[in-house]
Amino acid sequence: MTKKQSTPVKKKPASKSTTKTSQRAKKIQEIKKDLLNQKKALLVGAIEALNELPGQTVFPDLGDQATAEIDRNFMLRLKGREQKLLKKIEEAMERINQGVFGICDKCGLEIDIRRLEARPVTTMCIECKTLQEEEEKLMEK
Repeated sequence: MTKKQSTPVKKKPASKSTTKTSQRAKKIQEIKKDLLNQKKALLVGAIEALNELPGQTVFPDLGDQATAEIDRNFMLRLKGREQKLLKKIEEAMERINQGVFGICDKCGLEIDIRRLEARPVTTMCIECKTLQEEEEKLMEK
């Protein structure tokens, strides 16, 4: 019996689309880490703000009273914005987990990775977002 010699199998280099896909997946994982860090920072900030938020106090001077109310309302408004951002971060994390992160809600195409890095909570590609903003401007008139 003769032993058959095996020929070495040459590995094909990864195609450009495979490399691009894996780089995109790597970037998305980096974005996920950034989102988690941002969420953690917002939650820590919210806890600190709640502990430091002055209660409603009555000042003898109406000017001081008004200033204190304005400051309090401003802080609460900022926290409201942060709460909305936390919700958007949660939604982005859910999209990552479902494997649909970075897909435009309007046209269904991939959102450019540079846009995702700049604004990870976005749900629209730059073209669709620009179109939406133009439509909103027309509605305001």
